[in-house]
Amino acid sequence: MAAGFCHTWACSLWRVSDDRVHRWRARRREAGTLVDRAPGGNAMHGILPAEVDAILAVAEAWGPVDGSHRKLAHRGSYEGRVWVSPSTFRRVLAAHGLVLPEPPTRSASQKKPWPDWLVWAPNRIWIWDVTHFSRAKRAVFAIVDMVSRRWIDTLVSTEETATQVVVIFERALENEGLLELLTDERLELDPDDPRRPVLLAVSDNGPQMTAHDTRAFMTLLAIAQHHGRPHTPTDQAWIESFFGHVKGEWPHLEDIDDPVVLEAELDRVRIEYNSVRLHQSIGYVTPDDEHYGQGEAIREARRHGLERARQQRLEHHRRTNTNHPEETP
Repeated sequence: MAAGFCHTWACSLWRVSDDRVHRWRARRREAGTLVDRAPGGNAMHGILPAEVDAILAVAEAWGPVDGSHRKLAHRGSYEGRVWVSPSTFRRVLAAHGLVLPEPPTRSASQKKPWPDWLVWAPNRIWIWDVTHFSRAKRAVFAIVDMVSRRWIDTLVSTEETATQVVVIFERALENEGLLELLTDERLELDPDDPRRPVLLAVSDNGPQMTAHDTRAFMTLLAIAQHHGRPHTPTDQAWIESFFGHVKGEWPHLEDIDDPVVLEAELDRVRIEYNSVRLHQSIGYVTPDDEHYGQGEAIREARRHGLERARQQRLEHHRRTNTNHPEETP
């Protein structure tokens, strides 16, 4: 340009943006050099020093309580002290070398072994629990046989106490004909004697399961108790799966708001569940079939039927010319 050439012509000759050259010239006038400055700088949306102080104060006050940078970010706005995203909160803590306290690791619980005297047969292992039907405002106790998967009994109640446990178990024992096993000789045996228990009742650690009155009642009727591990619902997978199937396959039960209608429908569904519905885990027979000893005969008859049908197909195709290339076998 000092030689008389046009600014825009010189920019086009060197293929550089006109605006860029103007910025270079302005930098030389202001800084006296064209050497590139160090990268970085401050973001226009960067948090303020006061916000950093507020983040640190919130972390110090609420860190042991909330224990998470996500909760602490919301705690800051909840307290009206600082409004930042969880990622920003975490970056500030990391920049200052702060680490949130971690909760102590829960010790692994050991699964309680099954008793040595246990026999895998119907009416020897019952699992029971409580579920809720919110529209009817009722709690429903249910007992299921773990071996045959038979739905033994149901009790609809407004409460969940040892009283309901006594009622449903007494009725279930009477209906299944197990009260006659409570002979004087059996009841006089030591509670730890393996010959004393009539059956094993499996449940979780709910208050109605572990209540003193429940334990006393179970001991009186020679019923041994087996509790699953705390916070481990898989130890009661049988009854959890049962409630899931009942509510999933008969969804109208959760829409009933009349307790009387709910109780009547549960009785009807129980009959259908036990005598009509084929249960996968016991070989596609009904729980009544398995409970009363007919399940194995039905499964054996199916195996023989499948083999018989296979032989009939082989004999038919050997006698009949079915060679049709245009057809799919």
